[in-house]
Amino acid sequence: MSSFLHELTWRGLVHQVTDRDGLAERLEAGPIVAYIGFDPTAGSLHVGHLQQLCLLRLLARHGSRPIALVGGGTGMIGDPSGKSEERNLLPPEALQTNRDAISAQISRLLMVADAAPAVLADNFDWLGQVALIDFLREVGKLFSVNEMIRKDSVRTRLERQGESLSFTEFSYMLLQAWDFVQLYDRYGCELQLGGSDQWGNITEGVSLIRRMRDGAVAYGVTSPLVTKSDGTKFGKTESGAVWLDPARTSPYEFHQFWMRTPDGDVVRYLKRFTDLDEDEVAALESQVAEAPERRAAQRVLADAVTRLVHGEEEARNAAVAARALFTSSLGDLDASSLAALVGDVPSTLVDRAELERGLSVVDLAVACGVVSSRGDARRQIAQGAIYLNGERIREDRPLNGADVLHGRWIVVRRGRSNQHVADLGAAPGPDAATPVREP
Repeated sequence: MSSFLHELTWRGLVHQVTDRDGLAERLEAGPIVAYIGFDPTAGSLHVGHLQQLCLLRLLARHGSRPIALVGGGTGMIGDPSGKSEERNLLPPEALQTNRDAISAQISRLLMVADAAPAVLADNFDWLGQVALIDFLREVGKLFSVNEMIRKDSVRTRLERQGESLSFTEFSYMLLQAWDFVQLYDRYGCELQLGGSDQWGNITEGVSLIRRMRDGAVAYGVTSPLVTKSDGTKFGKTESGAVWLDPARTSPYEFHQFWMRTPDGDVVRYLKRFTDLDEDEVAALESQVAEAPERRAAQRVLADAVTRLVHGEEEARNAAVAARALFTSSLGDLDASSLAALVGDVPSTLVDRAELERGLSVVDLAVACGVVSSRGDARRQIAQGAIYLNGERIREDRPLNGADVLHGRWIVVRRGRSNQHVADLGAAPGPDAATPVREP
């Protein structure tokens, strides 16, 4: 089991450990039970959660038992860690919907062949039953307020001018520590994993187990939060977060998010989000250095992560769509093939009458959101960065029927990756193309 800690380190997934030597010795003794918590603050997990799910998958492959804990109880409170302001409390019915949605996502992602079976638990099972007086007497008395306010998650909020921290969020640390005790009792869980912003909460859980369970030893490991090399936030695009739910972020958009990974980040992401071993990653790292324009590493990354989240078929479809949509041969595709491709690409409905009134390339680029303004569109055209149906546009001009593929679609692209479909609706008459999903 020491191989687990070695691989965790090689993949860049170790930030802090409560007792590294002790944990290494414990792992040498045999499999361990470990958990990570996921609060249901939205109806889907996003790519920011994916590193933690990959970590649980890695744990399972090394023969240990992973627990994914859905925060049906803690989600009603809200974790202040990494937050600059108080969360809005969700109504119970919204939380239940979110719990069901993320539980299904987690269950599917933790199905790892030839690995230890995962546990899906919900802390509402115990937090929803405990009496307040009992909790304060048994748990609250073991926490020092002096120590709690020195934790980063609390101190940062208290020191920020104009911000405050409610007692509700202040109590979150106690609840998470109590989760660790409950999982220790129910499943023999000895290890909590989490992002680096969870260090204070994790150490309190380790301490609480020792105090409440006659000196029992537990461990905590945090991983660095995922960042971009340019300092911008990982997992965000111009249109918002990149979700694991295909109804929120289509498999094509998801695949393109990973294809757009900068060269400076791609090797790090390959380590954290794929099962590739050291030799395979090293080979791709060499390709990045020798032929970055081929984007071989990005393609492997995008295919692997899309396959993990959306399955083999959707990953294949997304890759096929990307290859076809970024060539000048779109017009060679029949209507049904093109309909299948553009169904996964972001699209905008365009009134067919606008085309008849002289809609220009600039107008279309603005309407589809691939540029920020008409002036930006003209600059991008002058720089050769705007494409219609895979063909580079050299100057603004009115669009005409020849620009409309199969009487319905115009594919507009800015640069290498910002792809969009203008959908004029099914053409009238018997030759109308097969309808696609509306945006």
